[in-house]
Amino acid sequence: MIPADALLNAFIDANILFVVAFALWKLARFGLRLAGLKHAYSTELKLLNGVFLAIVLSPFAILGLSLLQGSGYATGMQMNLSDMVVSHYLNGGFEMRATEFERLLLLRDAFTVSVIQMAGWVAWATIAAFAAGLIIGFGRLSYSMLCLRRIVTGSYAWRRFGRVHIRLSNRVLVPFSTRGLRGYYVVIPSHMLGSPSELKVSLAHEFQHLRQGDIEWEIVLETLKPLFFLNPFYHAWKRQVETLRELSCDSAVMTRGRIAVREYADTLLSVCQQSLRRDRLFVVAVPKVTLVTADRSGLRWRRASLLEQRVTSLFDASRLRHPRMIFAGIMLPLVAGILLTAVAIQNPGDWSQDRLMLSTVVNLERLEEINRSVTFGQVRN
Repeated sequence: MIPADALLNAFIDANILFVVAFALWKLARFGLRLAGLKHAYSTELKLLNGVFLAIVLSPFAILGLSLLQGSGYATGMQMNLSDMVVSHYLNGGFEMRATEFERLLLLRDAFTVSVIQMAGWVAWATIAAFAAGLIIGFGRLSYSMLCLRRIVTGSYAWRRFGRVHIRLSNRVLVPFSTRGLRGYYVVIPSHMLGSPSELKVSLAHEFQHLRQGDIEWEIVLETLKPLFFLNPFYHAWKRQVETLRELSCDSAVMTRGRIAVREYADTLLSVCQQSLRRDRLFVVAVPKVTLVTADRSGLRWRRASLLEQRVTSLFDASRLRHPRMIFAGIMLPLVAGILLTAVAIQNPGDWSQDRLMLSTVVNLERLEEINRSVTFGQVRN
């Protein structure tokens, strides 16, 4: 059985890596903007998904490095952030009492021990907040999946292409796609049968979501949401994925040249207008990907700006040259940065020379305080 402190430390590391990975991705995105590739939405989305996979695989990289070091290989690859800070402090990098610096250095360990032992109000507040978020989050997810199942099972079978089932519904006003254990489902509002243009755009858009694997990513992110609900960077991460997958999907459909820009934009605006009258059951039903995301819930100003961005980006849709080379050239440094960070934030395995020196300085400071208090007591007597 995995020890509780190992699980808690792994969870803390995952939250830290989300912060670092999101910052690195933002930096890479800024570089793409400077290079004139501001419409490389597909590449940006792949980079965001790629760094997510790097976070997931980071424990295996750490384990592999530990095995190599234990076998006598890679013994020179010692990179620990804590040891670096200690070395910088001992070299006079910043002024602070050694006892205060050691207390700050051991803050995470003290927090981990207090949470595991449930000692102190901070630990209890953290446990209560996490447990409440976990229960509410998974309860909401279960209810949302039940609502989604009711919508899909209440629709009517229309077409089938292999594992893809196209269904018609009188309940929904916005096309969406989702998946089950074996197949995919594209649900289209029944009234679109009378509008061939909207039907063609909707099917092209939802099929592109299937090609990109957006449904699988949505399932993963929605499942992890209750675990990382206290991390604002995770919510920002998910919003970026939602934005980029729509822009990437629009761009991919338009570059095929089978649908006119005006036809596509008119469909987005028309369906968005219809989406404002959706019922509560459709709003809470997840995980799914829809044609448009404007609704009465959430941040309306953000969703409205996304629709505006999608419409304006339709006129700038273009095919990116050498997308794989650009992706690989940016992805490799991002993965390296994330894996190095994952190794650097681990607890040091043993006492280095700098840590022994810091411990000596701390003991000298404490001894000096004891001597001062004793001397003060003797003078006073």
